[in-house]
Amino acid sequence: MFNKMKKLLSVGAVVASAAVLLTGCGGGSQQAASSSGSAAQEISGKISASGSTALLPLLKPAQEAFQDKYEKVTVNVAGGGSFTGMNQVAEGSVQIGNSDVNLPDEYKDKGLVDHKVVVEPFVFIVDKANKVDNLTKQQAIDILTGKITNWKEVGGDDQPITLIHRAKSSGSRATIADVVLKGASFTDNAVIQDSNGAVRAAIASTPGSIGYVDAPYADDSVKVLKFDGVEYSPQNIIDGKYPIYGYGHMYTKGEPTGAVKAFIDYILSDEFQNTQVEKLGFIPVNKMPQK
Repeated sequence: MFNKMKKLLSVGAVVASAAVLLTGCGGGSQQAASSSGSAAQEISGKISASGSTALLPLLKPAQEAFQDKYEKVTVNVAGGGSFTGMNQVAEGSVQIGNSDVNLPDEYKDKGLVDHKVVVEPFVFIVDKANKVDNLTKQQAIDILTGKITNWKEVGGDDQPITLIHRAKSSGSRATIADVVLKGASFTDNAVIQDSNGAVRAAIASTPGSIGYVDAPYADDSVKVLKFDGVEYSPQNIIDGKYPIYGYGHMYTKGEPTGAVKAFIDYILSDEFQNTQVEKLGFIPVNKMPQK
């Protein structure tokens, strides 16, 4: 019996040695690939996200592609505004809070982890009949604060200006307040809409109106204005010529795991960033100069 066990142990040692040799000769990569494939198959569950409507044109296609990749995962992405997203993820009612703004001080003790996923460009839009093509920064400030109320004051027709923009819960509004207004306050004489899409639709159908939207929302139904003589383009943002942009954030409560981590990793992957982000009207985070 002892000799039989000794032989079995010897055979086991030979097999183990062979496995080590195979690993050194490439067997390890096959094993890793097998483990990776196994991990991919194991990713399952439901992901809930809410917040920024500016990020929806990016997240909806990402949601569809991710669900195709991982058939056992369901992703639900809703709007509501950046601060709504941060509130809901802090409260635990969603797993991801999408936002256009850096984490405010009042959220810094909530255990939220920031995942900066994309550069979000913003543009000023007017109805297509408007003759104005460009606003200086000061003209934009004066319109947003209510100091300028007629288009003739900026080279347009004698026509009242109607400001159409977002509620205080909006990250888009916070970005414009930070980048353009620099501490000045929006006029209260404005029409408020609950999403970028609603702002665009209202401006398209309201003569004399103006507002701001995330660049992917600016379609042929509206006219995009230059800002300080510079037209919006991704390259102009990368080159530092066009200043109206922010970063898209996906906040989680603590470090993400499982399907939530896999979804964020997918959006940050070269596969998505280098092939889909620009097509969807955004700018990959890796293309911005490091400060």
